Amino acid sequence: MTGITGAVLGPIIARLARIEDPRVVGLAMGIASHGIGTARALQISEAAGAFSGLAMGLNGVLTAILLPLICGVLGFAR
Repeated sequence: MTGITGAVLGPIIARLARIEDPRVVGLAMGIASHGIGTARALQISEAAGAFSGLAMGLNGVLTAILLPLICGVLGFAR
């Protein structure tokens, strides 16, 4: 659901916000819309697709590293 919503609304919101740089649009869509957003970013431009893939990968790695640390600090880890 998140991916489809981001893929549909991402370019529209970027246009309304007057964001013209495909790298910024791709980065935002990769973080928010995951794989479907990355596929849509590739339709915008190669740069948008590349930055979207980079953002999606970095988001996954940072989540895997930081989430256990944050849960441990907040006392959710056993």
